[in-house]
Amino acid sequence: MERSEAYRRGAEMRAQLMGEDAAAAMNAGAYSDPAAQQFRDAAIELVFGGIWIRPGLDLKLRTLITVVADAATGRDEIEIHLRMALRQGWTEQEITEAYIQLMGYVGAPLIRTAFVRSRPVFEEFRAT
Repeated sequence: MERSEAYRRGAEMRAQLMGEDAAAAMNAGAYSDPAAQQFRDAAIELVFGGIWIRPGLDLKLRTLITVVADAATGRDEIEIHLRMALRQGWTEQEITEAYIQLMGYVGAPLIRTAFVRSRPVFEEFRAT
């Protein structure tokens, strides 16, 4: 099947944000199933190839917005997006302050969960 230009740009953006090794590992793991591959391909084309490449915000800010959205809504993808944000230059302290800011608006339980889910990622980045 021929890939669209949006897919090609999306695949490049995804690899840039995640790192090529992480993107390949996710493809081999979470997206090894044919049904999951269809989801991945749609996300690459529509999200990474449509939303992430839009002008107006730089990648660093887009990654923070995504982590904040994950924290505020209790999304499972927070670890993936946190890695993207740290790769774009956000510090652990800046992310921590963003979480604390959110606590007053979305509630302590959601933010506690965000901290718990973020801990292994922070430890991973501290070790590098």
